[in-house]
Amino acid sequence: MMMMKRRLILALASVSATLLLGGCASQSIENYASQQPALDLQQYFNGTLDAYGVFTDRSGAVVKRFTVLMLCSWTGDDGVLNEDFSYSDGTKQTRIWHLKKLGNGRFVGRADDVVGEALGESRGNAFHWTYTMRLPVDKRVYEVQFDDWMYLVTDKVMLNKAAMSKFGVQLGEVTLSFTKR
Repeated sequence: MMMMKRRLILALASVSATLLLGGCASQSIENYASQQPALDLQQYFNGTLDAYGVFTDRSGAVVKRFTVLMLCSWTGDDGVLNEDFSYSDGTKQTRIWHLKKLGNGRFVGRADDVVGEALGESRGNAFHWTYTMRLPVDKRVYEVQFDDWMYLVTDKVMLNKAAMSKFGVQLGEVTLSFTKR
């Protein structure tokens, strides 16, 4: 009887470790190095873009829809992305990103509602960045981590999928489609 309990405990520990490690696995930006069309972040985020998106909770239900008008410009390695959001509940929001190209496909970004810096890297047709954002919800502000992936589909269209989490627990996803005018 004692031997069966030990085997059961070992089996459960093994399954738990496998699930835990599997949950930590993530894709690598290097997987996209040869993908076309090649994304030039400075070229794509330059001028006027329209974006259309949804926020889904962890069950996949759409919680909020939104549109974004983006006015973007670069001076050398410094970029400004001015985003004006209009949400389905009638609220509006502005976020201004200040990006800096560091070289070798790496970028750093700042915005007023971002804690510290957003760190990003581009390879092939993809851009990946991570950051912590202060997110207002029901008169409270939460610091939420974003794991943000963008994929250039054509020279005018880019898709964006960002996983949101807190303390390692998935809260939901933001899905966006960008269209360059």
